[in-house]
Amino acid sequence: MTTSYATSAAARPLTFLTHTALLTGRLQRTLWRMPAFLVIGLVQPVIWLLLFGQLFRAVADLPGFASGSGGFLEFLTPGVVMMTALFASAWAGTTYLQDIDRGVLDRLLTSPVGRGAMVCATLVHQAVQTVVQSLVIVGIALLAGARFPGGVVGMGVTVLAAVLLTLVFSALSDAVALLTRQQATLTAISQFTTLPLMFLSSAVMDLGLAPGWVRDAAAYNPVEWAVAAARQAMLGGAGRSAVQGHLALLAAAVLVMGFLATRAFRAYRKSA
Repeated sequence: MTTSYATSAAARPLTFLTHTALLTGRLQRTLWRMPAFLVIGLVQPVIWLLLFGQLFRAVADLPGFASGSGGFLEFLTPGVVMMTALFASAWAGTTYLQDIDRGVLDRLLTSPVGRGAMVCATLVHQAVQTVVQSLVIVGIALLAGARFPGGVVGMGVTVLAAVLLTLVFSALSDAVALLTRQQATLTAISQFTTLPLMFLSSAVMDLGLAPGWVRDAAAYNPVEWAVAAARQAMLGGAGRSAVQGHLALLAAAVLVMGFLATRAFRAYRKSA
């Protein structure tokens, strides 16, 4: 009896991981069947990177522009990585809405699939997409002439920060989708949050040139935490306490938003 219980308890984590992997694979297959969506998601950030990097390169010479030891392209790249992660993850809840409309989610709820795996799979799917997009953006920046003293470690921290940011806003988007079940509501909330959060950060402009109230607001902005950690790491400061502190804040935000998404999923189950 005791042996059977211990075996069952040991199998639970493996079952959870298996279910998560299978559900993530389902979402990934949908993406790979229509790779145009992944390409389209990269068109806008590449335009930002190449166009803004050239148009505003003289900004790096302005008095008060203290961020970065290189040109504006080196400064802009981490910001574009985080902007891409932010905008993509803000729409993550659309996956749930499509599954609800097609009856897929209700069918999954009647299956033996773990409920926690159903929540985690959407987050992992978004994280994988973010890793691919982040590496492509950094690669294009390198081809365009950017040089990052942080090297591979700095790029690794940048990808990690982008993934954490993705998990924060994917979980929030999932929660909104499950609670409202309306695409229009999800769209409105996504647009209402993403643009202000982007401009209340150093994604495209050094906060040293911004008004004081913007700098104060940025201190509580997850987008700024990710951008600041990535930029500092790319410039060779991956081991600094500021980078570690920003990553810790992002990790804490992931836990909070993950809890919110879990509660929203339970609320949907009860009302389904």
